[in-house]
Amino acid sequence: MPEVMSAGAILRALLPELLLSAGAMVLLLVSVWTPQGNQSGAAEGAERTSMLARFGAVLCLLVGLAVVIAWGDGAAGTPDGRIAGDGFRWAMDLIILLGTALFLLLLEAEHQRSAAFGPEVPALALLAATGMMVLAAARDLMYVFIGIELMSLAVYVLAGVNRRSARSAEAAVKYFLLGAVSSGFLLYGMALLFGATGSTRLADIAQWAGAQAILSPLFMAGVALLLVGFAFKVAAAPFHLWTPDVYDGAPLPVTAFMSATVKTAGFAVFARVMVEALPSAMPRWHMGVWWLAVATMVVGNVFALSQRNLVRMLAYSSIAHAGYLMVSIVVGGAAGTSALIFYVVSYTLATMGAFGVLITINAGRDRSPTLDDIAGLWLVRPWLAMAMTIFLLAFMGMPLLGGMGFFAKWYILQAALQAPSPQTILAVVLVLTSAVSAAYYLTVVSAMFMRPRPEAQPVPSTTPANQSLIVMAAVMLLIFGVYPSPIMQVARRALTTAPTQTTPAAPRGEVRLQTASMPR
Repeated sequence: MPEVMSAGAILRALLPELLLSAGAMVLLLVSVWTPQGNQSGAAEGAERTSMLARFGAVLCLLVGLAVVIAWGDGAAGTPDGRIAGDGFRWAMDLIILLGTALFLLLLEAEHQRSAAFGPEVPALALLAATGMMVLAAARDLMYVFIGIELMSLAVYVLAGVNRRSARSAEAAVKYFLLGAVSSGFLLYGMALLFGATGSTRLADIAQWAGAQAILSPLFMAGVALLLVGFAFKVAAAPFHLWTPDVYDGAPLPVTAFMSATVKTAGFAVFARVMVEALPSAMPRWHMGVWWLAVATMVVGNVFALSQRNLVRMLAYSSIAHAGYLMVSIVVGGAAGTSALIFYVVSYTLATMGAFGVLITINAGRDRSPTLDDIAGLWLVRPWLAMAMTIFLLAFMGMPLLGGMGFFAKWYILQAALQAPSPQTILAVVLVLTSAVSAAYYLTVVSAMFMRPRPEAQPVPSTTPANQSLIVMAAVMLLIFGVYPSPIMQVARRALTTAPTQTTPAAPRGEVRLQTASMPR
């Protein structure tokens, strides 16, 4: 009987993930029934892929509604504390679902130009999103590993899903091989932590570490291996070398998905493990993460300066943004984590919008767009040039037109400077590297507005769905840039150190990311 009750508690705690995975299974069954043999079957299969992508986007919105209801009703995790039911989980779930829905819209836009995707791709995206949501909810290292593998295996396939492209196949192989190595680091680190503490539950690890006068070498070796694994997943320097090649070779919608949504999930689990399981070890891992943040900000921005390939430029930009987000982990506490939540919302909107523009100007070609492809865009598609400018300025953190991106960096800076141990040097590095980023972001803006349009360059056209996505992302960045309070209030109310009434009291030494109530 206890086993049945435990299984029921797990099912209730993972209800949004189960709904999403069930939808993915339905999409997978439909994709199997799609005829592929002759020309008419291939045409029907192409139309079926677009239909499944739209259905997947609607499913993400419905699961997002279920998440909002669960958050508003104060739904708890499992009684044993292995699955979270806090506001941090629900907030990250909503961001992951938003990114997945936007990815599916980008997928449809690219598919209508290149017909490069099979009907199974939307199902793979939903399975990857399910793994990400498990990561956001995981309070046990075994759930962490399950979530990472479910997410990673699906994304490995997505990177190489264009079977006609040698570049896509190369990106998938590189990502798979290096991803397998990073998963090995994570698993070995988890095994060492289990050997040192006797548990994989984050609360038990925190309690054990808090009771030790001196942390054992076995424990610290496990922490170090976890840091290496997480650094790879979020593309932090010097574990970033796979990023430019994989982003450049993968299809453009998949690159956007990896850059925004996979990164969001990686930082969700990174922050939870550091804050909840290892607060007592913070004096030991703090300096390591500090240097990772500095190296990532510097490397990402410096190497982006020489890029004419827009996807590789955005890949190095993504590395730099990983450094900014790592500042929030160094700071820790409610201020750092709420700044992280706000930042990933802004970054997701800007990334999906920017790749929507790149998909439009690339016109389904099997190569990455360059500065020459975007030159003179203002002359033929003024609204597209303006939208791309908003996205780039949001990446840079420019006030006014940069909109939400400015406040995203401002809140991280504020958290760094107002921390109990102010991170002044880290804040200075963040400001200086953001200034460096202006050089390559404004180079793209200059090409769109100041360079002539090549005569042979076709006028870019877009689909209604992609056009709506680009406009929506730009407008939301501007609105929340003028009035960021709603998003910041949600981010702040997603976090509190006090457990809710429906959650068992935290053991001594445990630090929780929880919510008292859903903002209404």
